[in-house]
Amino acid sequence: MLNTHDILETINMIREECLDIRTITMGISLWDCVSDDTDRLCDKIYDKITTKAEHLVKTGADIEKMYGIPIVNKRVSVTPVSLVGGNTSPEGYIKIAKTLQRAADSLGINFIGGFSALVQKGMTTGAANMISVIPEALAETQNVCSSVNVASTKAGINMDAIAMMGSAIKRAAYLTRDNNSIGCAKLVVFANVPEDNPFMAGAFCGIGEPDTAINVGVSGPGVVASAIRRAGDCNLSELADVIKKTAFKITRVGQLVANEAATRLNVPFGIVDLSLAPTPAVGDSVAYILEGMGLESCGAYGTTAALAMLNDAVKKGGVMASSHVGGLSGAFIPVSEDAGMIAAVERGALTLEKLEAMTAVCSVGLDMIAIPGDTPEEVIDGIIADEIAIGVVNTKTTAVRVIPAYGKKAGESVEFGGLLGTAPIMNLNNYSPAKFIRRGGRIPAPIHSLKN
Repeated sequence: MLNTHDILETINMIREECLDIRTITMGISLWDCVSDDTDRLCDKIYDKITTKAEHLVKTGADIEKMYGIPIVNKRVSVTPVSLVGGNTSPEGYIKIAKTLQRAADSLGINFIGGFSALVQKGMTTGAANMISVIPEALAETQNVCSSVNVASTKAGINMDAIAMMGSAIKRAAYLTRDNNSIGCAKLVVFANVPEDNPFMAGAFCGIGEPDTAINVGVSGPGVVASAIRRAGDCNLSELADVIKKTAFKITRVGQLVANEAATRLNVPFGIVDLSLAPTPAVGDSVAYILEGMGLESCGAYGTTAALAMLNDAVKKGGVMASSHVGGLSGAFIPVSEDAGMIAAVERGALTLEKLEAMTAVCSVGLDMIAIPGDTPEEVIDGIIADEIAIGVVNTKTTAVRVIPAYGKKAGESVEFGGLLGTAPIMNLNNYSPAKFIRRGGRIPAPIHSLKN
C-alpha cells in the first residue's frame, strides 16, 4: 500500500534524479504477413504494424499525464525481417526497410527495430541478402534499427558473419558520413540476443513471442547515484542493499506503466527491462554511480568489481518488483550516452580494453563507442569477435555498437544529439587480426554448453 512518503519519494526521483520510463515498446509478430510477392509482403507489414500500434503514442502520452512519469520513447519491434522475407532479393529487403520507415512515420514513433537476422550457426540466402544491404537500409531510413545475432553459447561463434558485419559497419559509416556516420548507431551485433528487449538498436519480436506484447524499459541511474550518496560511508554489503531497494522502487514504477499500457492497448504485458540506461543529462550516469561507490574515476582499478556488484544488486531488486523481468536488465555502459563515461575517456582513465573487461559483468557490451574512421575492417572484426566471445563463454548477452566516424581521428569527438549524445573518438590497438579473421568458419561452442 502506498503512503505519503512513497509518493513524495517517487516525485523527487522524477523531478530531481532523472527517473523516467525510457521506452514503451510494442512487439509485433509479422509471421502472418509472409508472402512470395515482395510488394504484397510490404503492404501486409505496413497494415499490420499501423493497425496494431495505432494508439501506442497516444496511450504513452495519456499515461505520462496520468501519473506524471516521463515516457521518453514509444517504439515498435517486429519479427526479424530475414525470417519473414525469406529469399527476397537485396533490393526487396531495402523495400522492406522503407516500409518499416513508412509505418514509423505514420505512427509517430521514435524507432522501429527488427531489420534483423539470426545467424549464429549459419546463414540462409534471405539472411545473407538482408545483411548485404544493412548499410543502404540504414542510410535511406531515419528510424529503422538493425541487429544481427552472430553467436550463442549453444552454437558457438559464426566468424563468417562477424566478417560480414565488420564490412557492413564500415559501409554504414561511409554512407552516412555527412551525418557523423550515424547509421552505425542504429546497428548492433549480438551474442545470445534476448527476444524481448525493448531497447534500441537491438529490439526485435522473437520467434517465441505472442502476436503482440508490451515491453517496458525503465531507467534511473540518477536515482541510484543519489541513494548511494545518501548512504554515506557504509560497507559494501550495506551499499548493495541500498542499491537493491532502490532498484525495486524503480522497477515498480515500470511495472505500473507496463500494466497500464497493456490494459489500455488490450495487448499482453511482456516484460520489464530494468536496465540502468544513462543519458547525457547531468547526473544521469552509470559512471557517476561507480564513482559514488568510491572510485576516483570510472576506469580505475576496481571498476569491474564495482560494476559487478551494481549489476547484481539491480537485478536482485528488480526481480522482487516484477515477476516478468526480461530484456537485458542491469547496467548499460554506452560511452556517448553517459556524461561520466565521456569524462573518464577524456581524462585517460577509461580505455577500450577496460570497457571490454567491464562488459564481462554488465548487461550489454561495447556500446556507442566512436573509433577513428580509418580503422581497418579486420580490426572492427576483431573487436566484435573479442566481445562476442565474452558473451558465449559466460553464457550472457553481449553486443557491439561501434561507430567508425568517417574523417575523424582519435582525440576528436562526434556529436549525435539527443539521447545519443557526444562520443569521444577512442584510441585503438591497430595490430591486425586479419589472418585470424580470414580463416573463417565457426568457433565451436564451449564445453559447458552441453547441459542436456
